[in-house]
Amino acid sequence: MPGIWLGLDLGNARVGVAASNPERSFAYPEGNIRVYGDYFQVFDDVLDLIEDKAEEGTPVTAIAIGLPLQMDGSAGSSAKKAQRWAKSLRRRLESEMEDQDSHIGVMPDIIFIDERLTTVDAHRRLFDANVSSKQHRAVVDQQSAVEILQTALDRARDNTEEF
Repeated sequence: MPGIWLGLDLGNARVGVAASNPERSFAYPEGNIRVYGDYFQVFDDVLDLIEDKAEEGTPVTAIAIGLPLQMDGSAGSSAKKAQRWAKSLRRRLESEMEDQDSHIGVMPDIIFIDERLTTVDAHRRLFDANVSSKQHRAVVDQQSAVEILQTALDRARDNTEEF
C-alpha cells in the first residue's frame, strides 16, 4: 500500500520523530515532540501528525517504535512501558478510525525495533557530521528515530523480518 512510515524514539523529555520518503527507501528527521515528563502525554501530537500526513496524501502505513531492551536482550521496565504506550496508541488509532470525521486514512502497522545503542550511534553520527556536542541535545532524539526507522525500512526491503 502506498504511504510512508514513521519512526518514534520515545523519551521522557522529547519523542524523536522520523519519516520515510514515499518509496520507503530512506528515513529523515521530522522533528521532536516535547514531552514534559511522560511520553504518554503525546498521543494527540502523534495522532495529529498521522492525520496531517494523510491529508497531504501520504498516509502513514507503519510506525516503527524503538524498544529499549536491556543489554542482555530482556525487556526491562522501559521496554514494557514502550509496549504499553504502543498498545495505547493502537487503541487511540482504532477509536480514531471509528470516528466519521477521521482523516487518518489507514490503520498503521506498529513495529518494534530494538533500539539498544541507537542513542550512542546517533551521537557518533552527529559528531561525524561536525555537529557540536552542545547542539546534540536538540537533535539526538530525532536522529535516534531516523536510525530506528531506517532499520525497519532496511529489514522490510531485505525481507529479513516480516512486519
